Amino acid sequence: MTKSRTARFALGATLVALPLVPALLGPLFAGGPGPRTASFTLGAGHWLGTDFVGRDVWRQVLHGGRPVVLTALAATALSYLVALPVGLLAALTRRRWVEELLMRPLDVLLAVPSLLLILLAATVFSPGPVGLALLVALVNVPDAARLVRATAAEAAARPAVEALRMQGETWWRTAVGYVGRSMLRTLAADTGIRLTGVLYLVATAAFLGAGVAPDAADWAVMVDRNRIGLFVQPWAVVVPALLIIALTMGTNLLFDAALVDARPSDRGRGQSRGRGSKPLDASRITRSRAGSEARP
Repeated sequence: MTKSRTARFALGATLVALPLVPALLGPLFAGGPGPRTASFTLGAGHWLGTDFVGRDVWRQVLHGGRPVVLTALAATALSYLVALPVGLLAALTRRRWVEELLMRPLDVLLAVPSLLLILLAATVFSPGPVGLALLVALVNVPDAARLVRATAAEAAARPAVEALRMQGETWWRTAVGYVGRSMLRTLAADTGIRLTGVLYLVATAAFLGAGVAPDAADWAVMVDRNRIGLFVQPWAVVVPALLIIALTMGTNLLFDAALVDARPSDRGRGQSRGRGSKPLDASRITRSRAGSEARP
């Protein structure tokens, strides 16, 4: 691992740990609710001050990260849980009508702005954290499925897939064993970007009051409700906002560092084969095997 990659890993891990540790473990150390005091004040035992209704900001920060983080992680996982089988089936099927049946309904969802769809659903019913995760996952499925389909179609067009079909391999082994493995780098890059986008949607929806109570202990709600006192008591806004920013930046840095594989060793393997060597061709191997089996 190179020094730059190690430094990127360390920086990304540090940025992710800063919001992730209080988000996951904060409620265990927050303690019980104390008495409320004057709004937007500093001191008097509140080392981050009080919020718009006189609650301790530090305690709200410790309680407010878990809804944002868990909702974003759940929405990202749910979106891929639906997009992966849909995209793989659309890319590997040999029936055009199956592909059209799978992809065209998703294009309808893709045409509607994500935040608008979430807000429209929130006006009909109160989604709550679980409903918000489902809504955010729903609006991410079309884009994720199209990406999976495009990546899988490129891998499915390679000679190795045709060789696997000629050998009588099952659809599952072809789709997961070869095509799925070929998609890992692209999916890893998309996961980092998508998680950032999901965090944005979850935080924005909570900022606009969709899926959470107006006075809930939530980082996005804290930014929204306390912004009126930004110049009086800034910590109630700055701290939760910086934690959300650190989580998004750290996530992207971690995925970027993970995607920088050992390219020098790849070049070394290429040079060790010699300049005149050529990569293996799966179709050529299949033809040679068929010819050898045809000989008496």
